Amino acid sequence: MSLACEPRYLRVHERDNVAVVVNEGGLPAGTRFADGLVLADAIPEAHKVALTDLAEGDAIVRYGLTIGTANRAIRRGGWVHEGLMTPPDAPPLASCPLATATPNPLPALGGYTFEGYRNPDGSVGTKNILGISTTVQCVAATVGYAVKRMKTELLPRYPNVDDVVAITHPYGCGVAIDAPGAAIPIRTLRNLAQHANFGGELMVVSLGCEKMQPVRLMPAGALPVLEEEPSVAVMQEAHEGFGEIVANIMALAEKKLARLNQRRRVTCPAADLVVGLQCGGSDAMSGVTANPAVGFAADLLVRAGATVMFSEVTEVRDAAHLLTARAATQEVARDFVREMAWYDEYLRVGGADRSANPTPGNKQGGLANIVEKAMGSIAKAGSTALMGVAGPGERVTRKGLVFAATPASDFICGTLQLAAGMNMHIFTTGRGTPYGLAMAPVIKVASNSGLAARWPDLIDVNAGTIATGEATVEDVGWEIFRLILEVASGRKKTWADHCGLHNDFVLFNPGPVT
Repeated sequence: MSLACEPRYLRVHERDNVAVVVNEGGLPAGTRFADGLVLADAIPEAHKVALTDLAEGDAIVRYGLTIGTANRAIRRGGWVHEGLMTPPDAPPLASCPLATATPNPLPALGGYTFEGYRNPDGSVGTKNILGISTTVQCVAATVGYAVKRMKTELLPRYPNVDDVVAITHPYGCGVAIDAPGAAIPIRTLRNLAQHANFGGELMVVSLGCEKMQPVRLMPAGALPVLEEEPSVAVMQEAHEGFGEIVANIMALAEKKLARLNQRRRVTCPAADLVVGLQCGGSDAMSGVTANPAVGFAADLLVRAGATVMFSEVTEVRDAAHLLTARAATQEVARDFVREMAWYDEYLRVGGADRSANPTPGNKQGGLANIVEKAMGSIAKAGSTALMGVAGPGERVTRKGLVFAATPASDFICGTLQLAAGMNMHIFTTGRGTPYGLAMAPVIKVASNSGLAARWPDLIDVNAGTIATGEATVEDVGWEIFRLILEVASGRKKTWADHCGLHNDFVLFNPGPVT
């Protein structure tokens, strides 16, 4: 019997009294494992099996931690699912340990480089893109029309430029622009405009009458004021209709394209990478295959001096006490608690709580509740010390492992990680998603071989080989690390970039709309 066909389950920690069935399609009742365990129920792929008899009220342990209590007796070999469990309360933030178990630094990893675009401010791009920022949704359709023409008429003249990307969004007017919550979307858009992949060529399209004027969008001194070197096209200043509006936008863009075309890749240390980590469409395999492999790659990146950011507040909230303990300093731990507390209040005011996550698809994939999901999610963060914390839309400034606070929504998280400075994105999935971003390459990692086989032209790395015993976490981690360097250098394309699958920007706006 092949490794892939042999009945197998994965147990994460020696304390665990449940494990995950990894065989594609699940296993029928009566299946016997090599250690003598016999399934009392048919168990779907990625769902949990009881390794021992559990009485009502017993703790259900996975990842070495309690993910729930049994609400009735479960026999050994039985299916342990959402309906049989009561989740525990979230750990109280006030009692989270502060930097009590800071990991020692791992050995430095030298000699790894990639070919990137060095910018005057020291940042490094992995793509060469003309970015067009917009101040308000009113201009989005016009800018979209102009970009289509740019790609057809202008881009072929500038072969060293990879793409033209319009940062369109539903913000800018009809909002309480001075409300405290407005700081988040505004700084997100500001930091997106200054992304390393745009090469410092700021370009803004404004309607003219909107609340978010270009001077509010951009930091002081960022926009040139000389008439011969404009960076802003104002639609309401055109007098000859739509044709003049589009011509003005394209003329401004061509000046930017000419300069971007002069950019060339140079050898850069791996320390110049800013890698964002995210999971979406997760299943119960994600926390034992894809996410640990990404965590191993994250450790390699940190050892090489890079910045690695993980996010998704609601998907780490139930592991807050584990993350604050491994913070580099008490100040970093308090910063992390601050972001968790802000989001707790945000959900409370909105009449929601953490039970709104996971999704129906997550549950079909074996994730019983948010506690189990969180324990698997933080595996992406590897084992190094937490070096810094950034709020939503803020730019990350620390090297090493950092937490960039974002909602768990894939599209909002990706947008905020780009604003934080991400120039490479690693996205793990168990259920599958065609997710991609125009501004930075997205490497998608499958948690199971079934998904990788079904979607060979959407998945870049198959971590399902860990479940079948064909590869180790370390093997796949090194594969991801090496692929990051290849993609960042432009020598390989991710499937999302190959197919042009790029999701829209989605802002996080907790402020009021008027």
